Amino acid sequence: MGSTSRRKFSAQFKAEAVQLVIQSERPIVEVAGELGINAGTLGNWVKKYREDNPEPAKKMTPADYGRLAELEEANRRLRMENEFLKKAAAFFAREQG
Repeated sequence: MGSTSRRKFSAQFKAEAVQLVIQSERPIVEVAGELGINAGTLGNWVKKYREDNPEPAKKMTPADYGRLAELEEANRRLRMENEFLKKAAAFFAREQG
């Protein structure tokens, strides 16, 4: 059984490889092939980078706030209708029994 030595990569190389994936939005497999490294290895580096540097939450636009208000109103109305239907079903169940 032959021993395999693991390649060591500098922090700078890892950072630059990750940035190639992040900034170009190209597949990890493609970038790894160009750099001559294993796609799984690069995938791990990218995953760790994304865990350490989460994307900031996107700000809501005025249109988003308007849509949210519409959805909240629709949700409130549907909850009221659902509650009414439950009470009506219970009423008719008592009438039948």
